[in-house]
Amino acid sequence: MTENVDVLIENASEVVTLQGSKVPRKKEEMNELAVIKNASIAIKDGKIIDVGKCNGYSAKRVIDASGKTVVPGFVDPHTHLVFSGSREFELELKLKGFSYTQIKEMGGGIGYTVKRTREASVEELMKEALKRLDTMLAYGTTTCEAKSGYGLNIETEIKILEAYNRLNKKHPVDIVPTFLGAHAVPEEYKGREEEYVDLVVNEMIPVVTKKNLARFCDVFCEKGFFTREQSKRILLEGKKHGLIPKIHADELTNCGGAQLASEVEAVSADHLLEVSEEGISEMAKKGVIAVILPATVFSLMKKDYAPARELIDANVPVALATDLNPNCYTENMQFVIQLACFYMKMTPAEALTASTINAAHAIGEADRAGSIEVGKQADVLILDCPSHKFIPYHLGVNLVGTVLKKGRVVFQV
Repeated sequence: MTENVDVLIENASEVVTLQGSKVPRKKEEMNELAVIKNASIAIKDGKIIDVGKCNGYSAKRVIDASGKTVVPGFVDPHTHLVFSGSREFELELKLKGFSYTQIKEMGGGIGYTVKRTREASVEELMKEALKRLDTMLAYGTTTCEAKSGYGLNIETEIKILEAYNRLNKKHPVDIVPTFLGAHAVPEEYKGREEEYVDLVVNEMIPVVTKKNLARFCDVFCEKGFFTREQSKRILLEGKKHGLIPKIHADELTNCGGAQLASEVEAVSADHLLEVSEEGISEMAKKGVIAVILPATVFSLMKKDYAPARELIDANVPVALATDLNPNCYTENMQFVIQLACFYMKMTPAEALTASTINAAHAIGEADRAGSIEVGKQADVLILDCPSHKFIPYHLGVNLVGTVLKKGRVVFQV
């Protein structure tokens, strides 16, 4: 008997399913992609109902994927999607050798973007963000996490989070919102840092949670931004209000951010360029996911990337993300995978795992996204290449030919 389905993807050279584990993948598990050769996928009502030979189906739409590779939609677990303006002028400063902190002190950095984001209306912010989302989708991202943090006052932080809520209704990419009121201390609170922490804890977090605008609470734990003690206070207060902790940890200096992530039971610690052996050990014990952002290092023109091999070898689950923001302006997860392989010695399989199922775990979306399995949302990419190994191998092009979101074609070359 023939079953009617909505979409049937047929004859793929390989389907990278990543099916199996219900927890983030570690160590050698990150190389286990559960690839099915010469395979098909049956999709009905936005869900995957069969993977493999898929005999006995009649489809409204048949897509021939002969000679092509099918992978789960990329999940980008660390972005700063909504902001206004750009900071291309900083590139020349970087080329002259100025550091991230020096550029911030010269009037660039987060403060520059905060000023322009505060001035923008929610409609203007959404217009800019929709263009970024279109680019993300074209390069294969079907789910992303997105942070506030370019407001640094109640009004603008709420404006950014409300923009995410509205964008979720307008664009195919699923957006998981994070509150990052502790991205930096705003200029008007310079010298009164503890007062700003009070504002975040006593006013911002209660309003964000009352309006149900975020799933996570993040903080930039770093010298010149928020101390470990301040970060702990903010994250615990967010946790008390139901916000799951995340943390920008040990990016520019070793501030013990990885240990703090473990202490507060954060779902992830992100950046980790300067993470210590102790920090790695504590993350492994608590199952904290390492979200690594190689495009940030690339954009800062630094030589030392996060220690991906040490993290993987120590049994820490690793995810990859773009860190899309005005300092690291890329929406392209394929580029991130390439950087991970070339500069951090991750295998193509590890990098793909880190960009799909482990990334989905890092933002609480693994039940829905990150793998091609029966019952999951049909977020699927058809790549114009015969193997997943081409993602880091074929540089400077977009390998995505077709994007399906919830079983519907939303992008096609």
